[in-house]
Order: sequence, then structure tokens, then C-alpha cells
Amino acid sequence: MRIEDRGPVFDASDRPAHERVAAFVSLCTLQSGTVICGFQLGPRKHGPTSTIRFCRSSDNGATWSELPARFEQAIEGVPGSLSSGELVEVEPGRLLLLATWFDRSNPELPLFDPETEGILPSRQLRAFSDDEGNSWSDWEIVPTAPLTGCSSTGPLLRWDDGTIAFPFESYKEYGDPNPSRHAAWLLVSRDGGKTFDRRSQVAMHPKHKIYYWDQRLCVGKDVGEYVAMFWTHDLEQKADRTVHLRHGSLLDDSFDHNTIIDTGIPGQIAAPALLDHGRIVAFVVDRGTPGTLTLWQSHTGGRRWPRDESLVVYRHDEQALLSQGQTDVDFKQYWEDMGKWSFGHPAIRKLPDGRLLLAHYAGTPDCMSVHWARIDPG
Repeated sequence: MRIEDRGPVFDASDRPAHERVAAFVSLCTLQSGTVICGFQLGPRKHGPTSTIRFCRSSDNGATWSELPARFEQAIEGVPGSLSSGELVEVEPGRLLLLATWFDRSNPELPLFDPETEGILPSRQLRAFSDDEGNSWSDWEIVPTAPLTGCSSTGPLLRWDDGTIAFPFESYKEYGDPNPSRHAAWLLVSRDGGKTFDRRSQVAMHPKHKIYYWDQRLCVGKDVGEYVAMFWTHDLEQKADRTVHLRHGSLLDDSFDHNTIIDTGIPGQIAAPALLDHGRIVAFVVDRGTPGTLTLWQSHTGGRRWPRDESLVVYRHDEQALLSQGQTDVDFKQYWEDMGKWSFGHPAIRKLPDGRLLLAHYAGTPDCMSVHWARIDPG
């Protein structure tokens, strides 16, 4: 594998103060050859006024232009922030957008409750575009009840039969005194995203001692099949584990925790893609020293990932003042550090010619931009 080219998607260095931090990146490739990159934009990560923006490229990422669409942030009269704008082309020329909205009626509250360890009340929102993202329909709420503390987690999936799946995770809401219960899910639609009438569990530890955070999935070789990768955190050991992986299927969605395997890859969020002949590649953020974004590959279904076949795409000098290392993690402080990290959120998409387009955010604590790299996978 080798890097062919790289550059900026969105440069925040010349933006006003309320648009200086871009994070939480997404990518979507369209049948027309267009690529759209989404991201959260605000005065800081998960700021109370943060919104989502999109940039578009018609030359495989070489150049980008910001789209004009702006999004309503008040839902049912309640002010909020937006995060994680994920797109999928449900039919030629028609795009589905799903985003997470957080209640900001009290803008002084942080996203994470340091007392109960819950998160702000959230909603999952849906909109459609028929002009490649220039304009969008009004928001509609996608129900996730009875689950609470929900947030989207990576790219929407579409199989060849038109089935759509929306990955998200559930946790608990602000002020909830009950024990934390984390799980990764898919909401499934058979009508192009108009309704999501089925829920499938992707991962949950049976004793809630391990969190399978920030799942990233790609479709498998057959309809309904997927590969899921997880940032895996061990609450008892107070440390991140290496990245874990699961092969799953919507056709058999009975969940067995024993189907989750340890890849041995160091890092947190891992975004997979399935290439020809069953090769899996994963774009992984690792917040060691130095911080890196690395492209790994496996020819064994995800069980072995040779380090000497990996490709470091980006190295980062973290300048944020962090309180937590990689061991003996104080969970509450770890959440605060997540809001300070100044690089990450890897995204990966296959281009029509077989090359790979990668995207991530990176910068300094007070200014973060979105970057791309194009990879020849070999």
C-alpha cells in the first residue's frame, strides 16, 4: 500500500471563532463519481452551537468545495447541537442524511455528566436530498425508544438489495443514577430510509465490563453481511484494549458475544473496508506517542494484521493538555480528554477504480481542519 496524494478538505485556519474546530468526519461516494465529506463544525468539539457541514469533490478528492446547505438546530423548539452527519445514496441521485442532535437548552452543561456518567438527551434526525447535498428536506426524528443515550457511530450501510442500516450506540442520559449499560446497534430500513422498523444488536458485553465504543462497519460480500470494528475499553482494567472485530449478518442477528475477536491492533476508532479476495483494510487512530492514523490490512478475515504490511498515513503531535494516559484510566476524566483530542475520527471509502479515499480531522486544540489522503491499496 502507498500514499498517492493528500491535502485539505476543509481548512479552518481562516474561519471565524465559531467555525474554527472541525471534527467527527464522514465520507460518502455517489454513483455519479461525486464524493461528499461531512463533519461537525463549531467553536470547539461538541460545542453547544456546533452544527454539521459538507464539502464535495468531483475529482476523487483532489479539490473540494463547501456546500451551501445549513441545518436547523432547534428541534421542537429546543436549541441543540448537531454531530456525526452520515450520508448514503439510497437510489441514484437521492441521499439520506442521519445526524445526532443533543439538547442544549442549558448551554453550560457538558456533553458528559461527570456525576452520573450519562450524556445529554439526544435525538437521531433524518433528512433527504435530491441535488447531491445542496439542499435538504426538513428534519424528521428517527425513533430509538426504549433505548436512551443514543448517538450515531459511523457510516450508513447499503447492500445491493437496497437494505439500509444505521449504526448507533446506546448508553444512558444525563442525570440517570442507574448503572451504565452500553451497546452497539443497527436500525434497519427496507424502504430507502423512510422507515426503520427493525433493530439488530451488534455488540454488548454480557456483564457490562467492556465497552465496544464507536463501532465502524462496512458491508460484507453477501447481502446483509457486515464487518464491524470497535474501540474496546475495559472498565475493570481501566485501560483501552486493542481493537476488536465481529463478522455479522442481518439474516442471523442473534448476538453471541463470543463472535467478537481481538485483532491485536493498538488504537481506538477503526474504520474498515472490504476489498477484493476478502482482504480487509482498517484505518485506525492510535493515541500513543506519537499519535498516528494507520492503515492496516488482513488477509485472514481479520484475525491477523501484520505490522510490516501496515501504512502510517499521519503522525500527530498532541498539544492538548490531557489528564489520562493509556493505563489506570479514570473514566470520568477520560471523557473530558475525548473532548480535547485534536486528531482522529478516521473515515474510509473505496473509489470506483479500486483506490481508497481516507479522511480525518487534525490540528491544534483551538483549530482543527479536515484532511484527505488517497491510497493505492496494492
